[in-house]
Parts: sequence; structure tokens; C-alpha cells
Amino acid sequence: MIVVPLGIASATPTAIRHLPSVALWREGSVFLFDCGENSQMCMLQAGLKRSKIDSIFITHFDVDHYSGLMGLISTLQLQRREKELNLIGPKGIKKFVEWNLNFSGVEINFDLNFIEVDEDIEEMRVLNTDDYYVEARPLKHKKFCLGYRFQEKDKPGKVDANKADQYGITEDEHFKSLKAGKNLTLDDGTVIESYEIVGHPRPGDSFAYVTDTEYCPNAVKLAVNTNILYHEATFGNQLADKAKETGHSTARDAARVATEAQTKLLVIGHFSARYTNLHLLLKEAREGFYPTWLAQELRPIFTDPSHERGVVEPKVDLIDLTKKKPHGGGGNYRDARSKGGRSTGSRHGGNRPGSKNFRSRKSKDSAYSGNRARYGSSNYEDRGDRYRKNDGGSYRNNNGGNRDYDNSDRNKRYDNSKLNNSITPRTGYDDFNRF
Repeated sequence: MIVVPLGIASATPTAIRHLPSVALWREGSVFLFDCGENSQMCMLQAGLKRSKIDSIFITHFDVDHYSGLMGLISTLQLQRREKELNLIGPKGIKKFVEWNLNFSGVEINFDLNFIEVDEDIEEMRVLNTDDYYVEARPLKHKKFCLGYRFQEKDKPGKVDANKADQYGITEDEHFKSLKAGKNLTLDDGTVIESYEIVGHPRPGDSFAYVTDTEYCPNAVKLAVNTNILYHEATFGNQLADKAKETGHSTARDAARVATEAQTKLLVIGHFSARYTNLHLLLKEAREGFYPTWLAQELRPIFTDPSHERGVVEPKVDLIDLTKKKPHGGGGNYRDARSKGGRSTGSRHGGNRPGSKNFRSRKSKDSAYSGNRARYGSSNYEDRGDRYRKNDGGSYRNNNGGNRDYDNSDRNKRYDNSKLNNSITPRTGYDDFNRF
């Protein structure tokens, strides 16, 4: 079982975060939880085939959670899909999909199996097969919202090969019968109990998808003893009031659910667009539940890394260009020179490191040319004096001034009561209710 976040943003996307969607890969089939705008493109980038989608689970009817659904269905039709597709969500999803198909004149050649969930349910198995089932429970949001748990059923224990040889068991049908818990009668009349050959059943893997909710008991019930819990962390604790107002969770709330549910791994996602440094949310979550990861788009999360690694591999890398430090000359002269061009910021006709005409400056005091007496000279110790601690307990910087590293001042800078630089400031025109 492999979990792949496709979109980790909340109501509004950013340059590097797409709207909510998480894919679950299991034995060649894909199960999609929510389908925000551009989910199908993210699947391609993640190395997942859209033709392998078995079921789509929609949590609720906030637009960011289903805005990519109709485009995906249209693509599946263009790919001439024939296999049935399960569409699960709150009551009304069938009306929405059929209206859009009629409005656009799209006639699909595959069956849509709608499974609608009424608002008055406490718990419902929306899918149930021989190998797994999917359970839905209502969460606590401003509108009816569902959380889901994907649970593999217990797997048969392993066969003791040595004992099987002793009894002369070699046929596949006999092994299947024993794994199914049935006793086996040999030709000589000997009865072999299943438990004599087959070990204890192995618990199946499980995954819970909990998003757009305040803390509630149903979130814990969905996540009990799961291998992976994907839980929203829209806000940090500084904006706990905002979270309650909008029916969302903080990173601390996600950690509380994970702790009470005793999940093995918490993955937080559904981040507000106002956060530019997600590691602050990670820090808050880890204070309550340490086995926590940040959801990263296209990065697979494995339940069995030794066997699953390499099965799903991203096809592209998402790079935040705003985090790159541009060269002071206005361009990357190394790239420019390697391509035979000239750096736009060069004042010396392109004679920069890496060019044929570049000549390193020699130092009179250094045994190594090109290092300007930084190493191998007596001046090195003199340079170090500027960074030595003086009697006053502070450090001098290059300008001769003192920087006080007193802990009390540092604590003031990280006062939790104040918004820090990780939160995008609101502007005068930003009068809408942005997450």
C-alpha cells in the first residue's frame, strides 16, 4: 500500500501547492481521495496511471475538493475506459455528475457506480470486497463532510514449508485450502488441521483520510491503529480561533487525533496558503506526536518500503524557485559559461571562474595561489580573532559591532503570541476569507 499526496493546499492553491487530493496505490489499483483541480495532471507527474483508478472518494462539497472530478471523468472517456468506476461521496454527487455530463454533452462508455452517503449515518462501509473494505464516518465541519478509512482484511498466515514436506503436501489446491482455514484429509485418511501448517493471520494495512474537520471522536475512530493517518493541519496554533471559526484543525489537533488513535505515522496536509514555512506546522505537530511527516506532493509514502520502493516513482520534480538564491550578477554565470554564453553580470568581459581566460590572483603570503591568504599563512589566526568571544559575553561581527545572543531576547523574537514571518501578511485588497 503506497500513499501519494497529489495536492496539499487548502482552499486556494499556490505556485507549488495544488488543491486537495491523495492517491492510494494497492496491488496495481489506484484509489483517489478527493479530486481537486489538476488532480489528473498531478497523477501523471507522480507516475500513476489514470486508467488504474478503481474508486474516487469525495469528502464534501467545498469546491476545492471536487473541482477536478469532471475533467478526470472526461479524460477517462477519451481514453476509452470500459471498466466500471466507483464514485463515493455525500448525497448529491450523482446529481452533480449527471447534470454536468448532460450539460456538456459527454456520453461515457463505462459505468459509474454511485454510492451516496446520507447525513444521518454514524458509520457506513461504502466498499466491501474479499480483500479490503472502506469505512466512512461524518466529521465536524461547517457542512456535511466525510472521513474515510481504507482497511485491508487480515491476510492468511505463512505456510510452514518443512511441515508441509513431512506430510507430503505439494499441490497448490491443498495449500489454498489450508490458508483458507479448512482442514485437509490426505489419501491415507490422515486429517491435517489448518493451524498445524499455517501460522497466525497477519493484520492488513490501513490508511485513514481525515480532512476539513475540527477535532471530533469520529476522526479518532477512523484512525485507530492505522499504518498511515493523513490529517489536515490547515492552521498553526496561533490561529486556533480561525480554525474553529472555519471548521478546521490545527497541527496540534492532528497530533491529538494521532495520539489517541495510536496510529503508526501521521502525515499532515491541507495547508493554508498563508503559511510559507511548513516546518513550523511540523514542529507543532511533533510536540504532540513525534512520528509526523509533512505531506509533500508527488512523494510516495510506503507501508512496506523494502518491497514497495520503486513501484511508484515521480516523473517530475516540483521546485520552489522562490527559495533559490540568484547570483548577484543578475544570472547564473556558471550555467551561462557552460553553454558558451557570457554572464550578464560580468564586469570583466566574462573572465569568471570556469572560463578559459580566468587567472586566479596570487597572494604574497600564501603558499596556495587563488585562495588570497585564507589558508596556510600566519594571517589566518589574526582573522580568527574577530570571531573570538570577548569578556563581555558577546560576539563581534565584521563591522566591529556587538551582537547580543542573550536567551531572553531570542525568546522574545519567537513569542508564540505574535505572528511570525512564516505567515503571509494580509494586504489591503485581501478582504476575502482566505485560508
